[in-house]
Amino acid sequence: MCPPVFVYAVLAAYLCGQLVPTTCSLVLNYRPIIGILAQENRDNDLHAQGSSYIAASYVKYIEGAGARVVPIRINQTTEQYVKIFRSINGLLLPGGDVDLQKSEFSRAAKIFYDLAIKANDASDYFPVWGTCQGLQQLTVLTSNKNLLTLTNTKAVALPLSFTQGAQNSRLFKNVPKDLLQSLAVENITSNFHSWSLSLQNYSRNAKLKRFYKVLTTNSDGRKEFVSTMEAYRYPFYAVQWHPEKSPFEWIDKPGMIHSVSAIRASFYTSSFFVHEAMKSQHRFPSPSEEKEALIYNYSPVFCGLDSIFIQNYYFD
Repeated sequence: MCPPVFVYAVLAAYLCGQLVPTTCSLVLNYRPIIGILAQENRDNDLHAQGSSYIAASYVKYIEGAGARVVPIRINQTTEQYVKIFRSINGLLLPGGDVDLQKSEFSRAAKIFYDLAIKANDASDYFPVWGTCQGLQQLTVLTSNKNLLTLTNTKAVALPLSFTQGAQNSRLFKNVPKDLLQSLAVENITSNFHSWSLSLQNYSRNAKLKRFYKVLTTNSDGRKEFVSTMEAYRYPFYAVQWHPEKSPFEWIDKPGMIHSVSAIRASFYTSSFFVHEAMKSQHRFPSPSEEKEALIYNYSPVFCGLDSIFIQNYYFD
């Protein structure tokens, strides 16, 4: 007869949809808080206030799926980041344009990445999501190399090319069939990046191959690149495309898609990630510290209808 602890552990893993070392609690946390990492201001940002920013679309993306947001500022100490990590239920690494090895964004990302690995290895469930630059940063952190290559993928919408393993992936196995079909045949995933992880570079790097399963790929007509991936043993997920843009960004450029299918894809991915965060039992030490940390203490700045980000949060 199986020991009760073992039975409950297996049941918990089953309810989570995975039998991996990082199991979740049977009791979901219905008040999840996601940390979004800020990054250095863009050089051409005329509205910049302070030294760093978070695009408001990422905040709305998380809030629209039923979670709250804590901005994680750059230039903090390791001790401060450890305290934040113990208080939040997941991490979002957003898109942007900073150095993936020398920036303060990359330094903070590594600290949280290492903490997330350690926590999940100890069955302390903690998910990580990377979008665009976030995916790229995760590949650098895992491989300890910058393996990105230039692609012609600036302002273009594409359908996803699903790999054979995608149908059994945690991220895609529960996608409604009609939405899965739309993702596969319609130009609804927004790409705004100049650098990509080519499928060739992924395949040649043993660390990346062991760590991540490629779920979808895309091509710029010359190079095939990784567009969606998830870690085998950890609740880490990443997309090279921008699910947050379709509902919340409005610059009039090719690649900005506001169709019903594109918006459904956005809310599916955000809901998936927030549900993953509900498996984390991290808490702030007190209600007052939680209140002080939340994004509600900051006001977004309207950057104009011709800006790549309609609104930004800025931080000192």
